Amino acid sequence: MTRHPDDQQRRRAEDIALFRYALVREASDDQLSKRVRGQIVRELATTAHRGPDGTEITVSRPTIDRWIRAYRAGGFSALTPTARRVEPRTPAGLLALACDLRREDPSRTAAHIAEMLRVSHEWSPHPRTLQRHFRALGLNRAQLSANNVAFGRFEATRPNELWVGDALHGPIVGGKKAILFCFLDDHSRFVTAHRWTYSEDTLSAESALRRGILSRGLPDTVYLDNGSSFVSKQLLRALAILGVRLVHSRPGRPQGRGKIERFFRTVRDQFLVEVRDDLGSLEELERRFVAWVERVYHRRVHSETNETPLDRFSVLGPPQIPSMALVREAFLFSETRTVTKTATVSLFGNHYEVDQALIARRVELVFDPFDLERITVRYLDNDFGLAVPQKIGRHVHPMAKVAPPLGPPTGIDYLGLIEARHRSATGAPIGYARLKDTSNFSTTSLTTASTPVASTVGPTTEEHEGLQ
Repeated sequence: MTRHPDDQQRRRAEDIALFRYALVREASDDQLSKRVRGQIVRELATTAHRGPDGTEITVSRPTIDRWIRAYRAGGFSALTPTARRVEPRTPAGLLALACDLRREDPSRTAAHIAEMLRVSHEWSPHPRTLQRHFRALGLNRAQLSANNVAFGRFEATRPNELWVGDALHGPIVGGKKAILFCFLDDHSRFVTAHRWTYSEDTLSAESALRRGILSRGLPDTVYLDNGSSFVSKQLLRALAILGVRLVHSRPGRPQGRGKIERFFRTVRDQFLVEVRDDLGSLEELERRFVAWVERVYHRRVHSETNETPLDRFSVLGPPQIPSMALVREAFLFSETRTVTKTATVSLFGNHYEVDQALIARRVELVFDPFDLERITVRYLDNDFGLAVPQKIGRHVHPMAKVAPPLGPPTGIDYLGLIEARHRSATGAPIGYARLKDTSNFSTTSLTTASTPVASTVGPTTEEHEGLQ
């Protein structure tokens, strides 16, 4: 969509004013003493802040003091920078031609378009000028062309370089179809993360991925298909915060997914074929799947690698586990809403009051999907505090459904024997949050890492408490 330059300048001026307001609003309180205000201003002057353009900047104390005086004298509007009028030096017709060249072939770089203009018109703007113009009009190459990458036949060179994820429809458990979300390390064929659930949604996919990250470490890239549970902006946000690259296979071209599909065939042929029809609960299915994965699959020599997945994955030693605070922030949900004229926003039928300076702004609402009463409001990466609940009809995200309690486990069979051996070898299940301490890393810690703490569709009690 083409944007008018005047609109761009106006929005930028408003964003600058909001940045300044977010910075000085606390220090502008008339009830603060000079000493307290001075402490706040000194702290602001020594802290790096994310500016309106996304880069980190520092603001001097005299500048902060000047903004405080301006806000006290003229309110929010006094923080808006004065518009500068600069006559463009590049002919409008030449810029329009550059845009047409970019639209004609999005793969053309700004440098190549500048060269084409020099050849045809004997002069061209600098490539950086063209880049800024393309960016302002939404004509970036990534926006005009398909930027998803599909992998061909290859193998990752080391553990945690690439995880491939997918979902498998399993047996009927407790009257409902069970679904397995699973992530496989491409290099070792090691099952890095999994969870049996009843819902094929983003919350279930994130729950499985979170468990894997807290026990196996961070992958460089996660490769997924285009299923609705994998294309959610919530998952994209989580991986972006963690610094993990997300790649989707192109529709109709599932290259690079052969390993996870082959693993699912093994699951069907060697595990699901032994699952009894009277299996009582997801918890029992999860226990037996963990036992089969750890005692059978991970310890069997793979036909292509000629190594066991366990030996091949653990060759680099203990994985690097991210901090619980970072994981908590990553797996919070985020929604964008436009603030109404009454300084309110709505979310899943609930209504909240926010800062009046955000009226007509499109803000980010960040929240735990299991607690819709506590919503953090952000604008341009600046924190504007908590939204004040006005009307709460829903307390959890629509996807946050907990599986109902079902029947007790059944008797001993093939999978039951494997489970018994697994528990006797590894002991009681342990929580993922405690796996961050890798000082005693061993084969045993790897084999127990994916043991489930519980088998609800959403996060387990222990994982959910980690989000608080």
